[in-house]
Amino acid sequence: MTGPGAVAKPSVGLRVRRAAAWAWRYVRRAPGTFVWLAILFFTTQVTRHVSPELSDWMLEKRSTNIEYLSRDPVRVLITSALWIAGGGWFFYFLLYNLFHVPAERWLGTGRWLLVLLIAHVGATFISEGVLLWAINHGHAPESARYTLDYGVSYALAGVEAVLVYLIVTPWRYLYLAGVLLFYGSAVVTGRTFTDVGHLTAVLLGLACYPLVRGRSTAGVGGPFDPVTAVRRLLHR
Repeated sequence: MTGPGAVAKPSVGLRVRRAAAWAWRYVRRAPGTFVWLAILFFTTQVTRHVSPELSDWMLEKRSTNIEYLSRDPVRVLITSALWIAGGGWFFYFLLYNLFHVPAERWLGTGRWLLVLLIAHVGATFISEGVLLWAINHGHAPESARYTLDYGVSYALAGVEAVLVYLIVTPWRYLYLAGVLLFYGSAVVTGRTFTDVGHLTAVLLGLACYPLVRGRSTAGVGGPFDPVTAVRRLLHR
């Protein structure tokens, strides 16, 4: 349609620039999350393009197993969080946008990182401590000292838990019940040291309440209310 009063459609180039500008604004509001995702993308590609033997060797050297935690804890605690243990990068891309992005925007990068460290480090030591106890009491073989233990899931579980404090009541209690049921049932049914680690990370995330108390929610549009969010979607 042309002529007086017609509204010209933006050109393809203009729409691309607008989309790029929006994407940049989105990313820079949670820089830590997207730097981490970029690193995970790189390490995922590395493991896919090297031989299985080399991939296994790289992951074994970055594992937070009992042996390496006792010899070089700082190195393995850092490097173990730079690799994905199953699920694929795109799966974690979705999870990071769902949980890490709002958490970092709300808490700020510094406090978000502190929650991650508390969950990742605390859950790692507690879960490996449980495994060591099992080995010493004959419930697990001695070879379990070298079991692979790497990935980002402990930190993710901790962030999922701390987001409880961003949700309005009564929905926060429903969300909390879902998180505890999901990770608690895994401990009951799976009874592995990683299941213990995930539940521990959740509890540590909940214990981070002093870090979130009084934090402004302006950066994430206020406390999250599922009902309000649905209404906004329906009226767009």
